[in-house]
Amino acid sequence: MKLISQREFHADSAAVMDAVEAGETFRVTRNGIEVAELRPVGPKRRRTAEELVARHRACCHRWTTP
Repeated sequence: MKLISQREFHADSAAVMDAVEAGETFRVTRNGIEVAELRPVGPKRRRTAEELVARHRACCHRWTTP
């Protein structure tokens, strides 16, 4: 994890975002105090049609039964 100042992030945000996309994590400081963390998001998993139907049935079953 790298520590960078707000000024560094502002001046070189494209390179920082490229590094985050490549897997690096950054902590951003303002006046020497850590205020944010930039890290990659995990990949989103696409659900199959069967999973979506099952999820819908489980969620909405209570609304369709008397």
